[in-house]
Amino acid sequence: MLRNYFITAFRNLQRNKVYSLINVSGLSIGLACAMLILLFIKDEASYDKFHRDVEQVYRVGYLNIRPDGVSEKNGFSGYFQGPRFASNVAGIKHFVRYQEHYRDLKTATEIRSQQVFLTDTAFFDVFSFPLLSGDPSSALDNPYNVVISEKMARQQFGNVDVIGQTLLLKEEDEFKPYVVTGVAKNCPENSSIRFDVLLPIKVSAKDEADNENWFNFFLNTFVKLQPGADVKAIEANMQKFYETDAAASIKMIAEKYNMKDRSVYFLQPFTDMHLSKELPASNGLTGASNPMYSYILSGIAIFILLIACINFINLTVARSIKRAREIGIRKVIGGARRQLVIQFLGESFVLCFIAFILAIFLAHLVLPVFNHLSNKALSVSYLVDAELITGYLILFLITGLLAGFYPALVLSRYNPVQTLYSRFNMGGKNYLQKSLVVVQFTLATFLIIGTLTIFSQFNYLVTKDLGYEDSNVIYTENRAFPHNTSQLLTQELMKIPGITEVCYKNGGSWGTRARVNGDKEIGFAYETVSANYLPLLQIPVVQGRNFSPELVSDSNNSILVNESFVKEAQWQQPLGKQVDFWYRNEKYTVVGVVKDYHYEGVQNKIGPQLFTMKPGNPYGKVLIRVRPNSIASVLPRMEKVFKGQFPLDPYIFKFADEENLRYYESEARWKQILLFSAILTIFISCIGLFGLTVLSTEKRTKEIGIRKVLGASVASVTTILSKDFLKLVVISLLMSFPIAWIAAEKWLANYPYRIQPGWWLFASAGILVISVALLTVSLQAVKAATANPVKSLKTE
Repeated sequence: MLRNYFITAFRNLQRNKVYSLINVSGLSIGLACAMLILLFIKDEASYDKFHRDVEQVYRVGYLNIRPDGVSEKNGFSGYFQGPRFASNVAGIKHFVRYQEHYRDLKTATEIRSQQVFLTDTAFFDVFSFPLLSGDPSSALDNPYNVVISEKMARQQFGNVDVIGQTLLLKEEDEFKPYVVTGVAKNCPENSSIRFDVLLPIKVSAKDEADNENWFNFFLNTFVKLQPGADVKAIEANMQKFYETDAAASIKMIAEKYNMKDRSVYFLQPFTDMHLSKELPASNGLTGASNPMYSYILSGIAIFILLIACINFINLTVARSIKRAREIGIRKVIGGARRQLVIQFLGESFVLCFIAFILAIFLAHLVLPVFNHLSNKALSVSYLVDAELITGYLILFLITGLLAGFYPALVLSRYNPVQTLYSRFNMGGKNYLQKSLVVVQFTLATFLIIGTLTIFSQFNYLVTKDLGYEDSNVIYTENRAFPHNTSQLLTQELMKIPGITEVCYKNGGSWGTRARVNGDKEIGFAYETVSANYLPLLQIPVVQGRNFSPELVSDSNNSILVNESFVKEAQWQQPLGKQVDFWYRNEKYTVVGVVKDYHYEGVQNKIGPQLFTMKPGNPYGKVLIRVRPNSIASVLPRMEKVFKGQFPLDPYIFKFADEENLRYYESEARWKQILLFSAILTIFISCIGLFGLTVLSTEKRTKEIGIRKVLGASVASVTTILSKDFLKLVVISLLMSFPIAWIAAEKWLANYPYRIQPGWWLFASAGILVISVALLTVSLQAVKAATANPVKSLKTE
């Protein structure tokens, strides 16, 4: 009996190739999308969970509470927190400090900047990074030992059998040999800790004795607790010990700098960092992600899969009406209702099975593209997971049952005489089919509006005026060098044809706090620049003047501030105002106000900014403006100059405009992901609509023939066939617009500088959806309207 069911099912699918193709392709595309997105979500949820006893590993953080009651959480710590808490607080088994650093690495042919991580000897006791060679318990015991990754070993030595080999790393202006004592397997992609070079952390005796190091926060500290330890009790004991051990230093800091902030220590679960908005993986930890991405992708997966399932159900229900005569014959010759139900369900499950197999191949095929869009390195092998397989089996059963159960129950109860005499008609007004079409296009329209919103916001970000001119600007970042070095470097660079200006700035991003108006504290970006920094970038000074190299006082006493600083300080007349760096006993006078410009990405609000030419602050970045179309000739001569001036430093150059675009990489990826999602949803919706149109025209063949015989035009027949479907599409637009507007407003609220989702955005989405739906319906409607009416009436 089962064999007969399957034979009948395959014959029916083969006889209705277009219907079968539409059903299988739509469902397989939806399932493939769901599989890829499940891979992404599974990867996000699995971050850092591969470590042994990871539930016992925590990051040390602190809550900084200011006298005015404002508090801020921070995941950074310093030299003291790890060793002192571990030695004095019961329940802490191990501690590991982890600090990102850069060292110059000398090879036979070059000197390059190498990212390294400084850590403690217990690193391999806390974290499960297996060594291919070397002893994890002693690999970092010596100050001049080094553990490298498998990737680094192959890159540097050509193989992984490198125990005893040396790396030349720069330390205090001298290259020193570090002995390789371990080779670690490459870190997993779903790890917040990813290293190629591990060095033992070195803390000088002076730093060990200086209790002010309780207040230096620049690295990550992790602790591993004893099994069954009470986290709350340990946090309370950490705080109690800190307040006792640092009491004298807290008092001294309060008196010396008038700082009355209070620190409260806590423990953050290690596996919480990856998706934490408040305390993300940072400062050398990688892969921090926003949980919103997983929510959005989950929604997209549900949308696409739901649309594909609606297609499947709709077409199966519609197609089953065409098989009424077959049902009648089966019932006349003794077929039981139960057998008919099994027949319909069997055909649905066959289609579902084919779609699932095809979806796996599709997912594998487009995985490289998805990895590129999502910035991941996922593998289909991740799908071999008991929970995921169970989920797919449940999805398979639900889809098959939904698609086959309803038509089987309805058709199997009808009178065989009615079906054989073609008097059968599925009762009602097909509310189920119509509702499903509305839901389908509502979801598709929602995604299209989301895509248009992200497209518009992305274009706004990349085209918004930054407040300075970044084109034809090259910059290099070197190690810190004194101001007097810049004079000779400028002379040499200006000899190169094509270079028009050279200026200097501190390396990296500096930030600090100072007082204004007596005791009001302001936090700001702290920039050390040369006098021609603003002119080179064409940043205007809106009040006062720029720095002058002829005025010695400008280097020692004068500062510039931006407009946001003036607003924060609530100054009406900023010129001549003083900014008090009380903790250094230094006061500076404002001589000019700089127009606000986006010194960070446009995603961030412009904050207070202060400029100084203080000689004691080193430079670290050289900015060079070149004439248009002269970059190719300038670059090799620039490299020669820099290698001559800084022979022991790596030479790396970047283009300012290209680096600025990196701020928007996340938006660019999401733009592409949503674009593909919107295309898929409208495509799947339209192939379903096309299938329903085919079935609708087949049902109305006699009506179309009669209308044409009576003189109806092709246009009028096409309109009659199209209007019912277009009504449903219009209803879906009206339903999706308010939902999409709320979602767009919530998403755009994350940006301080953003577009306003105006009527044009919704009108564009509506026109697009209606046009595509009209085209889809018209293709079959025109075909039916132009058919020979004599032939259609004759066949009826």
